Amino acid sequence: MAFILREAEKIICAVLFLAMTFLGFANVVVRYGTHYSLAATEELLTNGFLLLTVFGAAIAARRGEHLAVGLVHDLLPPAAQRAVLVLSVLASALLLAMSAWFSWQAMTNLMGNGMRSYGLQIPAWYYQAAVPFGFALVLIRYLQHAHEVWQGRAGDEVIPDA
Repeated sequence: MAFILREAEKIICAVLFLAMTFLGFANVVVRYGTHYSLAATEELLTNGFLLLTVFGAAIAARRGEHLAVGLVHDLLPPAAQRAVLVLSVLASALLLAMSAWFSWQAMTNLMGNGMRSYGLQIPAWYYQAAVPFGFALVLIRYLQHAHEVWQGRAGDEVIPDA
């Protein structure tokens, strides 16, 4: 169980990517074999890419592979580096928490208005349901990595003591 919790986003991404690959392949086979397309595949693949992006961001956050510009940080004295780390973690955590909150609000809005998807005619919020949890997972993984950096256990991203 600990493995699943530790590697949840990797498992989700692997399953999504595998399902999307099979779905895309099936659509190509059907299109070339019958000259018709499976209309729902576009809808499913588009929403699959959305989920891959969010859960892939969680993988990058846990590894510390998020976009960063370290030039100014590297030129600062150690005490200022720690202050910049705290400021960037607070700003990033706020942004991720707001993203989770607003995506939750978008999902509840879709639930309330009864909108349906264009291809499969299922409730549109089904596709949105994992996004707030994905952003929450990105936040958790980002904070885990920030804690490791603060403790000096994150490989080459060591913040010197003041």
